[in-house]
Amino acid sequence: MTASWTPTALEQTALRRHRHVQALERVDAIWPWLADHHGGVMALDAPHAAHPERCSFGELADLIAAAAAAFRCQGLREGDVVALFAENSPRWLVADQGLMRAGAADAVRGASAPVEELRYILSDCSAAALVIQNAALWHSLDLSVQQRAGLRFVLQLEGEPAEGVMGWEAFLRSGAAEAEVHSQGGRDSVATVLYTSGTTGQPKGVPLTHGNLLHQMRSLACVAHPEPGSPVLSVLPIWHAYERSASYYFLSCGCSQTYTTIKQLKKDLPRVRPIAMATVPRLWEAVQAGFEDVLKTFPSSRQRLLRWALANSAAQRNAIRRVRNLLLEPVSLSGRITAVLEAVLRWPPHALAAGLIWPKLRRQLSGGRLAYPISGGGAIAPHIDAFFEAVGIELLVGYGLTETSPVVSCRRPWRNIRGSSGLPMPDTEFRIVEPETGSQLGFRQRGRVLVRGPQVMHGYLGKPDASARVLDADGWFDTGDLGMVLPDGSVALTGRAKDTIVLSSGENIEPGPLEEALVASPLIEQVMLVGQDERQLGALIVPRPEVIMSWARSQGHTPAADLGGQPGDPALLKLLMRECNTLLRQRTGSRGDERLAGVALVDPFSIENGLLTQTLKQRRDRITTRDQRLIDALYGR
Repeated sequence: MTASWTPTALEQTALRRHRHVQALERVDAIWPWLADHHGGVMALDAPHAAHPERCSFGELADLIAAAAAAFRCQGLREGDVVALFAENSPRWLVADQGLMRAGAADAVRGASAPVEELRYILSDCSAAALVIQNAALWHSLDLSVQQRAGLRFVLQLEGEPAEGVMGWEAFLRSGAAEAEVHSQGGRDSVATVLYTSGTTGQPKGVPLTHGNLLHQMRSLACVAHPEPGSPVLSVLPIWHAYERSASYYFLSCGCSQTYTTIKQLKKDLPRVRPIAMATVPRLWEAVQAGFEDVLKTFPSSRQRLLRWALANSAAQRNAIRRVRNLLLEPVSLSGRITAVLEAVLRWPPHALAAGLIWPKLRRQLSGGRLAYPISGGGAIAPHIDAFFEAVGIELLVGYGLTETSPVVSCRRPWRNIRGSSGLPMPDTEFRIVEPETGSQLGFRQRGRVLVRGPQVMHGYLGKPDASARVLDADGWFDTGDLGMVLPDGSVALTGRAKDTIVLSSGENIEPGPLEEALVASPLIEQVMLVGQDERQLGALIVPRPEVIMSWARSQGHTPAADLGGQPGDPALLKLLMRECNTLLRQRTGSRGDERLAGVALVDPFSIENGLLTQTLKQRRDRITTRDQRLIDALYGR
């Protein structure tokens, strides 16, 4: 059984409105069209950047043309790769699109990534040149003489340029005498290289073509179709596959995009009042937590009233879902009849709250006009989904991977099944197969998720063996996720076949290297990290009893004789978590999100109890099932 996209009349209309993208052969070809049709509309605003900047679509097109000429003047040619290490700003987009116009591709990563990772990317992509955010990053890279000699130039986007580095203004001036530049490459030429971690922890380059990205720019019209000039807020890292494709799409609609930061988001939401925003679950968790914090400051009587109104609205919207059969599990006819009665009975107080209370709350939470809140990078927790639906913000959850540019499915406003990852994107197919045999499965049968479509990469950069493991001869990409397809074609994920943990912030964590660092401790016999769709990591630890008890006493704590029986000894667990985080912090290239929020002591994993394979690999799904109670306790459930 293969699930594929069947366009609705509404989607067909949206795609026709976006037909100017369908005719393109390259991403960078969109800017002259936008300048001609929306030249005076504000395209980009960066009020919090080191150099606050605004520009219209006409000005943006001119800047991109100037950057392309300057890149050619600096010696770049068709097919070159340039490393681009910087964060969100108009200059990032101008550099990105100027490189594409010059026929080059950029290998991108954020300026705050570990220096070792940035050096690896610089080498792995065989970068001909380097674009950096500021002088501090250049100094921290501390490249060798040989590495610097391999770079034709280094361009600094902001601040006083470091010695031997070209500043932004001087760079743009350098191409003034150059003729107008247009790349000869087509849809199959590489536009960018994004890096994603493999199971070994070593990053893998994902070359995405102009055709891959153009598919996203065309197909996202099925999910959101804002009018030209509509305000869009950009808060996720622009180099991330999800934010990048979303930015290209919204700009191709003629939207006005404002760059913000996590720190400034709360202020910018009511100021910008965005129509659309690409988000990750962690942002919605933070917004909902903010509501709870404010609610606690109210008098108890008002708290009770608001909580009752919220619970009623959530129940009323859930009843409507049951009536429309918009839940993962099918609703029987009798269940739908019962839901109709509940929806009617709960309607009067819900209508009152929807008219008097929720509009004010929406203005505080999202600016009040958010029509397309598209969330990716992990699953939305059910209670978060229910909260926002109750107050009138229906989250559109999507699914994708760096290797798929990234969006392969997304909930539609008219077909939003809670708990699912939505319907396939245009020209995209899903296949669910049995994990061991590879045989195809039917509707609602759970197995490994395969996807095929124009947005799927052609293979990893310089890694044919890794490519062959995930891509077959027919173009099917093995996502490494487990899931099922519903009868309407919607995709629902049920777990991960591969080890990568995706936090609710959207950050990908490869547990293998972290577990290796922890199990090196004499205190720990075995360990498995958890945290899929959670805010932080947790650890299931099989301890070495005698060693850990002796160590605890050396720390001034006398542990209980029995280390099992959670919740166990809270003081010991706190000491152990602190020790684990010290070990993780000492790792080369350590990241801030590679920290534990809690630990639990568990029984051993073995071949005999079915938690290890014959080759002594952990069966993570079975361990999770056995210790689910302890995992829930780690996260306060």
